[in-house]
Amino acid sequence: MTSKQRAYLRSLANSIQSIVMVGKGGMSPEIIKQADDALKARELIKGSVLETSPLSAREAAEQIAQAAQAQVVQVIGGKFVLYRRNDEKPVIELPKA
Repeated sequence: MTSKQRAYLRSLANSIQSIVMVGKGGMSPEIIKQADDALKARELIKGSVLETSPLSAREAAEQIAQAAQAQVVQVIGGKFVLYRRNDEKPVIELPKA
């Protein structure tokens, strides 16, 4: 992914709410499943890591991205943004590389 495409995705993520939350239980199969389903439908999701979580936002984002075959777009504070292209039914049109 180019820096131009990453910047475009970050701008789109500004207006969406967090739908994945990692809490004191850390990472679980349910969180991975929720993120995977959301990425299939939306391609771009935002997540949050609560203060009680044993994981940092970067660690949580990387674990979810690896399990869901997604890309980490951005991590700021306790929030992260993930992207995975849905080749069957694309939702987001990325700028050309």
